Amino acid sequence: MTTLTTTPLAPLLDRLFEEAAAATSPAVAELSAEERSRLIRSKTEYLDFYGRLKDLWLPVSRETGMLLYMLARGSGARTIVEFGTSFGISTLHLAAALRDNGGGRLITSEFEPSKVARARSNLTAGGLIDMVEIREGDALQTLSVDLPETVDLLLLDGAKALYPEILSLVESRLRPGAFVVADNADLCPEYLERVRSTGSGYMSTPFGEDVELSMRLG
Repeated sequence: MTTLTTTPLAPLLDRLFEEAAAATSPAVAELSAEERSRLIRSKTEYLDFYGRLKDLWLPVSRETGMLLYMLARGSGARTIVEFGTSFGISTLHLAAALRDNGGGRLITSEFEPSKVARARSNLTAGGLIDMVEIREGDALQTLSVDLPETVDLLLLDGAKALYPEILSLVESRLRPGAFVVADNADLCPEYLERVRSTGSGYMSTPFGEDVELSMRLG
């Protein structure tokens, strides 16, 4: 039995995944495919773009959620940094692993206030709010200060164009063997080139359909 598979978290996640699957966003429907692609790759318009998507869930898949739990639990993670809280589905999986590892600290960042409120509510309902520090605001600022001396796992699941910049903020804290999980990393070729290149300090491979899984080398 794990925190992930028992009450109150298991039924909460079932409900949240169902709500996410049923949700729609008129703001997304109004954008052409070309405009959406351009905005996703923009390093200057991300606040406006993701502000339009404040009602969109943008969750990890069930499979990625399970992967996050297993990586954090199996590596004995005690310190985790997350870029992109959204409504808190990925955060719940990571916090559950910390709980089952005996405790720890999860720092997560979200700039949209309404999503911060929903994530906080979900984490409270899941009994995991005490494991999590939600930093509201632009992650380029909120994750640039007061990070743990050592980080065991980094999840990148915010504005895709900023993956290289967020990695740079956290990189010096990543312990040898730390995992970096980047959701939808194919939307940031610059990031993929960095972590896959020889001499980058990472071992990296695609995992499933939408994840890049990297490990920090010593």
